[in-house]
Amino acid sequence: MENHKPPFTITNEILSYVSSISEKLGRITATINLEAKPHLRKNNRIKSIHSSLKIEANSLSLGQVRDVINGKTVLGEQREIQEVKNAYAAYERLSEINPYSIKDLKQFHGIMTKYVVEESGVFRRGEEGVFNGDQCIFMAPPARLVPELMNNLFDWMEKEKNSVHPLILSSVFHYEFVFIHPFSDGNGRMARLWHTAILSKWKPIFEYIPIESQIAKFQDEYYNAIAKCHTDGASTIFIEFMLSQIDKILYDISIQSSEDNEQLSEYIKKLLHVMEYDVPYTSKALMEKLDLKSKEGFRRNYLRPAIDRNLIRMTIPDKPNSRNQRYVKF
Repeated sequence: MENHKPPFTITNEILSYVSSISEKLGRITATINLEAKPHLRKNNRIKSIHSSLKIEANSLSLGQVRDVINGKTVLGEQREIQEVKNAYAAYERLSEINPYSIKDLKQFHGIMTKYVVEESGVFRRGEEGVFNGDQCIFMAPPARLVPELMNNLFDWMEKEKNSVHPLILSSVFHYEFVFIHPFSDGNGRMARLWHTAILSKWKPIFEYIPIESQIAKFQDEYYNAIAKCHTDGASTIFIEFMLSQIDKILYDISIQSSEDNEQLSEYIKKLLHVMEYDVPYTSKALMEKLDLKSKEGFRRNYLRPAIDRNLIRMTIPDKPNSRNQRYVKF
């Protein structure tokens, strides 16, 4: 179909989010030097991978995903471990992706689904539907139409990439991709990877912003937005949803970065320095790392101020004095 345009409407809400996101990106870029923070970059990448796979029912914890990526032995289902290895291989090559190339799309689907999907790196040959129990709630377009639909989508992106804002274009692609459902498996993972790839071509900082973790927090709303768009026949609601989530995660990052750049006490700086991201510590372990003897002084000068600034969290927030309490650096 020549000059096919995916149906969507640019609303005032969408324009407002684009403006808000652009403003936050400017602030974050000015305050965070990710090039000087390889640990933060890797931590965010692990969050992206864990969240994207979790949405697809991978049961490995964040710690297990981290261990797989770091080459440690993990007890778990082999398929799920392989999914982590595949996703890490794909995300590590994110900067190589040409998001306007179907050839690259198939290549990276092959990387993302290596050893776990029979039809890896090729468009599906069979019919696919989305089921809720025994009930089919969405039937994807016939397999024979997939190549044409994908060509139309990529032709539209290539044609409009300089006129449609990347924040909008990436969201339209995400929805249209999910609707077409071009692969037999791995469509959700690929849609989220490609969304990030499109945004990273616009602003490289998106390569290390874990949008997937934000989607995972609002997974029901994510699927509801997709379902509403199926009913409406347009991706407007999904664009608004995705931009709201991107705006939220950038807000969280900007708040944390501004706090990081305030005059944090030397106590908090020392505490953060001895903690690895997402590793749970007992108060005793942290006191040993800091060579402290006074439990009260540790809580007053180090622990409580860091918790109040949302720089670390309790694993059991409802029971702050629990003997099983652990503390985790965000």
